[in-house]
Amino acid sequence: MKQKPFIRRTLLAAALLITLGLPAGAQQTDYQNQVKNPRGSTTGPTDAPGYDHPNQYLHLQATEIADNMEPVIVHSSEVKNAQEKLAAMEKKTGKKPNILIFLTDDVGWLDYGFNGGGVAVGNPTPNIDKIANQGLILTSAYSTPSCSPTRVTIMTGQNPLHHGVLRPPMYGEPGGLDGKTTLANILKKLGYRTQGVGKWHMGENKGSLPQNVGFDDYYGFLGVSDMYTEWRDVYFNPEVALSPERFKMMEKLGFNHYNVHCTPEKGAENLYEIDLESIQNLDQDWAAYSENFLDEMKGSDQPFFLYHATRAAHFDNYPNHEFAGKSPARTVFSDGIVEIDDIFGRLVKKLEENGQLDNTLIIFGSDNGPEMEVPPHGRSPFRGGKGSSWEGGVRVPTFVYWKDVIEPRKSDGLFDYADIFNTCISVAGKPGAEVASFLPEDRYTDGVDQVPFIFADEGQSTRKSRIYTLNAHVSAVRVDEFKMHFVVELQDAIFSRGFTGGFSGSVVTETGGATATNLYTNPGEDISDGIRHLPITIPLGDEATRYNKVLAKYPPNIQVVMPGRIK
Repeated sequence: MKQKPFIRRTLLAAALLITLGLPAGAQQTDYQNQVKNPRGSTTGPTDAPGYDHPNQYLHLQATEIADNMEPVIVHSSEVKNAQEKLAAMEKKTGKKPNILIFLTDDVGWLDYGFNGGGVAVGNPTPNIDKIANQGLILTSAYSTPSCSPTRVTIMTGQNPLHHGVLRPPMYGEPGGLDGKTTLANILKKLGYRTQGVGKWHMGENKGSLPQNVGFDDYYGFLGVSDMYTEWRDVYFNPEVALSPERFKMMEKLGFNHYNVHCTPEKGAENLYEIDLESIQNLDQDWAAYSENFLDEMKGSDQPFFLYHATRAAHFDNYPNHEFAGKSPARTVFSDGIVEIDDIFGRLVKKLEENGQLDNTLIIFGSDNGPEMEVPPHGRSPFRGGKGSSWEGGVRVPTFVYWKDVIEPRKSDGLFDYADIFNTCISVAGKPGAEVASFLPEDRYTDGVDQVPFIFADEGQSTRKSRIYTLNAHVSAVRVDEFKMHFVVELQDAIFSRGFTGGFSGSVVTETGGATATNLYTNPGEDISDGIRHLPITIPLGDEATRYNKVLAKYPPNIQVVMPGRIK
């Protein structure tokens, strides 16, 4: 005779009680008191202690320091340790530290040796690797999906939804910084000499030019490499280069065709036209200009801010003759990486020769992941590339260095390029919420002060979450090793061979609602863990809800739209 389910359960429970040495008639509460399995599995409890790791904050509530600023994770002892270090250095040197931001173009997470690339992928980077390994290598540092938005993020401490530049303005389109208070503005007010060199690409309209947003001097070009060359090259664009009338159209198009020199006194002066010959020498010219600036500042009581942005390795690459074929890979991209390494080494050597290295904070990075649609290009171990908010598009090679001040180490603590704004201002003497004193009350700051993370021995990130943006969307949120997706790019949704991703993919505005990935176990982002790990998914959704409330109170201010032209 078949037993009823409740009879079977009763008999099984009695058998279990007897096995455990308890009388079959013992009260249920006695059984619960003696047999506990708060964590483990159905096979029994575990006595494994488990571990809490640094930079994991899913269980923590971030602290709000100002209504118009991102909340932070406060590590009081690390704040104290970092501030003591900075105070000691200022007492020793008699001034605030110099700041060098060295920003490369379209370089992937795996292109430099300090992240496992370099010689392994045919472009050795010994100078960069040496300094990186003496500093703090940030394995989870994030740019935006493309170059202009990232550059404006660095200068404003805002993500693209707040600063409004969703894509690069091209061929003289308006839009950019457009009069915003920038990192250069604020450092200048704090006593710094502000020098910019190299690629600008933050707007060509008057309010966006370097001399009008805080730079004492700027030497470089206002756009991006391919804007000067692609229509000239009979191999890449014969339909323009070999059409006299179309070629004439490009010559007359309203963008600046020159390497320029910008000062508040004289404005933007055109120096020489950029063509297929002069572009080969731009990075060398810019490197020499930065070296001359460092010589000029030698022995000065005034601290300096040097923003050096390279042209290589953005397509189209025309290597300098000295570096053509110098990389073992012998591609124009890898040759550009080798040239970048040489230039970085030159600047570090100049700092050392001038006695400036001991008091200079160096921040090294890339404006986005590799351009995956125009080979040869960079490499990333992650999914996607430039133009997407998959990890490959926005997770970029980054380190910070200050000789004998920053403890050499690697950390996977979250770091957003918006944090460069807050951190540099903090180093210059205005930590935490004090940055708000330079900004309008209705301007939201997405960056956080990472001084405790960078300078404290074994410091941890002060950032709980990382908000991803894609075009006009909040596309994802990361907390700890988990990332929840709301808007994604489907790389092969439009073109059958568009699998590499980038600007030509399809943007899907809604995912399934519980689309989440574990970036430790699945860095390729091709498996969703959202349903299996709901205890993680729900807090991720809560963090997205928090930021949506921020956007409701401090709405997006879109200038350069995607797709199409400027609004």
